[in-house]
Amino acid sequence: MPKSAIIAVIWPLLAIAAATPARATPYDIAVLQGLDKVTARVSTIEAPVGEVVKFGGLEIIARQCDKRPPEETPESAAFLDIWEVREGEAAISLFRGWMFASSPALSAMEHPVYDVWVLDCRNAAQAAPPAAAAPPPQKAQRKPPAKR
Repeated sequence: MPKSAIIAVIWPLLAIAAATPARATPYDIAVLQGLDKVTARVSTIEAPVGEVVKFGGLEIIARQCDKRPPEETPESAAFLDIWEVREGEAAISLFRGWMFASSPALSAMEHPVYDVWVLDCRNAAQAAPPAAAAPPPQKAQRKPPAKR
């Protein structure tokens, strides 16, 4: 697709975004989803803002995570830095910019093995509580066979 066509599509969206006041609220944690294309494994990643998290051979830092209030059109966006790290080599920057939950293809990271996209933003107090500990398995009691 030529750049002029992309600009023609995006330009009206930018004009609308510039006309509406920015009311997004910053959050502490970017909730991301990652796909390992080799194993077809999908993982949910909680990335605290400002901290490095690892996903496969990637290191991800969420610099900011904003979410609109419930009375507006839903949108979560995160500013991410993503590097590929290989042992014995310098880290390679793969992505730096905003990703939007409602439009993951608008600003996507391109990599042959991994995909990463934004799901949501939340505060640490809203984090899911740990699952209740299950009781330890009990050994089955074996009854002696009934005598005839």
